Amino acid sequence: MRDQDRPPGNEPEDWKDTDLSVLGEPLEVCGIDPMTGFFRDGCCSTGPHDHGSHTVCAEMTPEFLAFSRSRGNDLSTPRPEWHFPGLKAGDRWCVCAARWLEAYEAGVAPPVRLRSTHQAALRIVPFIALRRHALDLS
Repeated sequence: MRDQDRPPGNEPEDWKDTDLSVLGEPLEVCGIDPMTGFFRDGCCSTGPHDHGSHTVCAEMTPEFLAFSRSRGNDLSTPRPEWHFPGLKAGDRWCVCAARWLEAYEAGVAPPVRLRSTHQAALRIVPFIALRRHALDLS
């Protein structure tokens, strides 16, 4: 990652899986209806067991849901056995950073909330890409 792709104060050596956003601020809730996050606490927090890095707070779009389904991860179909309601356009969900980047490269990345996207996402996704899809920048 180039220096201009990362916000000041978010250097790789500072990433200790603390709950800070890509903006270097305390991580905000991504979504509670449906309840999202690797830990199902509404936040895109991460830790050593989150091998998929579910760190990007994305607002679902029909295009992204179709893209994810085409890649083998159907996020639209309810899975009651996993307490998963299925997602629809407009829902916020903590998606895997690599899947978001793949969608970005395919031109179907969903919008993101930077204040709810964990700084660990920057290990995979350039900040400039997230910023281009930000819902919460003035």
